Amino acid sequence: MSGGVDSAVAAARAVEAGHDVTGVHLALSRMPGTFRTGSRGCCTIEDSLDARRAAGIIGIPFYVWDLSATFIDSVVDDFITEYAAGRTPNPCMRCNERIKFAALLDRALELGFDAVCTGHYATVLNPESDAPELHRASAWAKDQSYVLGVLTTNQLRHSYFPLGDTPSKDLVRAEAERRGLSVANKPDSHDICFIPDGDTKGWLSERIPMTDGDIIDRDGTVLGRHDGALSYTVGQRKGLNLGVPASDGRPRFVVEVRPATNEVVVGPRIALDIAEIAGSRLTWAGLGPVESKLAEGTDADIEPFEGEVQIRAHADPVAATISVVAGEAIVRPHTPLNGVATGQTAVLYAGTRVLGQFTIDRTVSVAD
Repeated sequence: MSGGVDSAVAAARAVEAGHDVTGVHLALSRMPGTFRTGSRGCCTIEDSLDARRAAGIIGIPFYVWDLSATFIDSVVDDFITEYAAGRTPNPCMRCNERIKFAALLDRALELGFDAVCTGHYATVLNPESDAPELHRASAWAKDQSYVLGVLTTNQLRHSYFPLGDTPSKDLVRAEAERRGLSVANKPDSHDICFIPDGDTKGWLSERIPMTDGDIIDRDGTVLGRHDGALSYTVGQRKGLNLGVPASDGRPRFVVEVRPATNEVVVGPRIALDIAEIAGSRLTWAGLGPVESKLAEGTDADIEPFEGEVQIRAHADPVAATISVVAGEAIVRPHTPLNGVATGQTAVLYAGTRVLGQFTIDRTVSVAD
């Protein structure tokens, strides 16, 4: 129970479905902020108090579990390491992978619970079978299956998402109001939970040494200077302070960050259009495409098959040809992806079903 409206309603629905429910709030920081700033951040003291009040109204036991050390090791330190390597990580994916459905689930199973129930908008079909399937929520505008793409077959068997069939968030808020839950109109959290003020550049600069370096074009020509390459992200346009205008007068964008040489590479918008992405940290959510009869091959080498790929939580899925070669996932979208950075997570779909995910290690631009 995060302290938000979704998890509170999910807990209430789980009780009504006949389950023996215990509310758990995760303390993920030893020194959390006392209060939110609007809708920024989560897991604050205020959130834990909201969760406790909701549990009291629902009539279930409530506990706070301290997973802060695991969170720092598995999510925060990973975030810093990835940025230091010039990649753009998704900490929410790591939190679901290593905290909510690993550390939390493992502890829950040890204590005799059957599943972890959350307020995510997604659906698990056949959870008690040998072939559970993760699917999008009925409300695509609120669908959160992307951030759950890291779940394994065993984790899906012990996951419960009561909000998956709810057509809209407004209905969840109205239900919370009817149930007397004070979080009914609480704003959704956004941004990175451990950077509640939203200043990622400032936060990183306190943890990763930043030094001046060159901003160059794709041919290596120096166009300007930066004050720390790792604070730039692929697709960024503002704040480049280039001293040399483009020959065509059009704006330029960050297309690559090179931490080894402390360089930021800029180029035209078309250089952000990506014709291919690939990565080796590949996992399947449930049965893989070969076992599901969607493709031919083996686990390490899967013949090309058709599906969809999504590279951000709120991005639209894009039709793509998917294959696996020597353990590396290779995706060729039918229309170019835009502004892809290494370190991002690509989630693979077959219709509404989540097939799996991988971390993007390399990209090929249509301009190459």
